[in-house]
Amino acid sequence: MKKLFVFTAIVLTHCAGGLYAQPQAIHSAVTFEIKNLGIITGGSIGGLQAKVHFVPADLNASTIEASVDVNTLNTDNSSRDEHLRSEDFFDVAHFSKISLKSVNFKHKSGSNYTGTFILTMKGRSKQIEIPFAFLDKESAVEFKGTFKINRLDFGVGSKSMILSDDVTITIDCGEKKQELTRI
Repeated sequence: MKKLFVFTAIVLTHCAGGLYAQPQAIHSAVTFEIKNLGIITGGSIGGLQAKVHFVPADLNASTIEASVDVNTLNTDNSSRDEHLRSEDFFDVAHFSKISLKSVNFKHKSGSNYTGTFILTMKGRSKQIEIPFAFLDKESAVEFKGTFKINRLDFGVGSKSMILSDDVTITIDCGEKKQELTRI
């Protein structure tokens, strides 16, 4: 079986050159991979909701809060999905959301950043670091990041000889810029 969580990200509010932009979603995908019996399996989690204020020129004022709806978990296997939603794994009856809240951001180089976040899953919170790229294009912005978590840190499933503890999560979100107001 597999499980996972995921993250987040992004309905973006972007400020640039005296313009405020209100984004329109182009795409958003939160996917995960985990080894099960030595074979990489994966899926997705939808229902992304986010409040994002990310300004590369002012990282101290930048914030991201995001959540996904674990009820949307999809591994292309309905019986496995139901098992992952059960009390044994995500316990969606009591913990239907996975949330992420930024603590701070650091610029690495070019379009590469690292964010420190508090990840809350199944009632447990842990600080994690997420490397990501922020691409500011002419008509759109995009966030792309891949990171790993240990599912046992969040009480998702139990120790297993056939299911890996490590889960790889990938987030890819794009937003179309739309000019609203000039200041």
